Amino acid sequence: MPDGYIKSFAQKEGLVLTEKLDGQNNCLNKKGVFARSHTAPSVHPWDKPLRDRWELIKNDLNELEIFGENMYGIHSIAYQNLESFFYVFAVREGDKWLSWEEVKSYAEMLDFPVVPEIPLSHDLSSLYNEKLNENSVLEKWLELNLGMPWEESVETPGLLGGYDPASGHACSEGFVIRNKDAFATNNGDIQVNSNEFDNLFKLVRASHVKTDIHWTKNWKPAKLMDYRKYKWFAYEFSHKI
Repeated sequence: MPDGYIKSFAQKEGLVLTEKLDGQNNCLNKKGVFARSHTAPSVHPWDKPLRDRWELIKNDLNELEIFGENMYGIHSIAYQNLESFFYVFAVREGDKWLSWEEVKSYAEMLDFPVVPEIPLSHDLSSLYNEKLNENSVLEKWLELNLGMPWEESVETPGLLGGYDPASGHACSEGFVIRNKDAFATNNGDIQVNSNEFDNLFKLVRASHVKTDIHWTKNWKPAKLMDYRKYKWFAYEFSHKI
């Protein structure tokens, strides 16, 4: 991030902190399901559950583009507590990225969860001081809201039970910080390229990609959380109370 990024984010009306999930970045719009490129729809085998859902909602999307993490194919992190194979993190309409409240509203309407949101107990604006190193300010803000340094937090299972499928060790990928309000891709708030965000950025664990060139040949499907187990636990717990 360029110099001055923390000052810019500290001046915004509000921020949203979410967990960065380890999936495939997909976009759903009225024309199809897309991955990194919008030149042609994505037709990988791990896209099938998402393409099936798209068939059901494509006529309701109009000019909306729904962006999220496709979790069906396990990447570098597996998750024990998935309630869906697709977690929404952004919605675009035309050249505007919608506010976080609108993102959550559209996700609910389409029956998708949003990526896990982490409640903020401390505002970035209360910590910003132009005399301090801005990366240090960011680290302090994250530690206050996470209850630990962010480098330690990515060694925990996060909010969806993440773990390394090779070792079994708990882990999560990182975090996304965004403006809670709507914004264009580039508002001119900080010095980034015209096609880069200046109201959103992410942090990821060191060497966060653990998959190799054989990932697409040996990929494995994820499993959703067993709701029968959790519903029975909730029933027993409520009756004990």
